[in-house]
Amino acid sequence: MTVISNVKQTVATLKNIDAQLSHLAINSEEEKAKKVFHETMITIEEISNDLQMRVVEIETEEPQYKSN
Repeated sequence: MTVISNVKQTVATLKNIDAQLSHLAINSEEEKAKKVFHETMITIEEISNDLQMRVVEIETEEPQYKSN
């Protein structure tokens, strides 16, 4: 598996984690838990965005890895 494949898979995994945290935040009855889930979602989104920017950089530097 190439580096770009690993990075893209990580982005997809992070998006899945984000969705699960969102679900937990919505369904949690405890306010403190909701806050923790929400804060963690924000962190995961930031990391996911950074990795997505890295995907763009890799695709720009190595056009053979560009997605269609």
